[in-house]
Amino acid sequence: MRRLHGVGAGRVPEGPAAADEEAPRRILFVGNSFVSRNDLPSMVEDLAKSAGHLAESESIVAGGASLRRHLNSGAIARALAHGRWDQVVLQEQSTLPIKNPTRYHENVRAVHALASAAGARTVLYLTWARRAAPDAQQQLTAAVLAIGAEIGAAVAPAGQAWQVVLKDHPGIDLYSADGSHPTAAGSWLAACVLYRTLFRDRELAAAAPGPAGMAPEIAAVLAEVARRVAG
Repeated sequence: MRRLHGVGAGRVPEGPAAADEEAPRRILFVGNSFVSRNDLPSMVEDLAKSAGHLAESESIVAGGASLRRHLNSGAIARALAHGRWDQVVLQEQSTLPIKNPTRYHENVRAVHALASAAGARTVLYLTWARRAAPDAQQQLTAAVLAIGAEIGAAVAPAGQAWQVVLKDHPGIDLYSADGSHPTAAGSWLAACVLYRTLFRDRELAAAAPGPAGMAPEIAAVLAEVARRVAG
């Protein structure tokens, strides 16, 4: 597995015959452990492969990192300068949009400018509130949607999909023991939302395969929630 600027992921899936008819979608993920935990980019690639698409992803991640940290290190600029990217997925430090939305918006504008100059489209990965502070989801969502509307970026509403599952399917555990990071189910729900946002594929539904070890009925519930929330 290729690594890029720290803890990263990049691989080329073995696509079906349809892969010969389209160039691989090149996706750069920028964030922290909310990306690297459970290898979220590989989950997105697997969903693309199951639908007959090709996706290649790499990641710029570090534990607890903000977008500003990746900007200051030069990692984002180097990746954009040395690779062709179709989409850049931005995941901010999980509480910054709540605590300091102004700083978060500044960070997004800075990365968006670099991505746009490189010919890539910005996608915002809207994550979830901590288990102990569910009411913070409203602030988090508002901060992400506001900057998304300002710069014209697509938003992958994973946090809103989490809200639906937590309310309607409380038996599905999305949080790890720390009440912040995702379980495999939480990451796969986010991956389903990201896939639909990145590919605008309305066909993802109950037939989407879940990760190894996930009960098919759980995978079906999560895929259906992603279909409804991501539109």
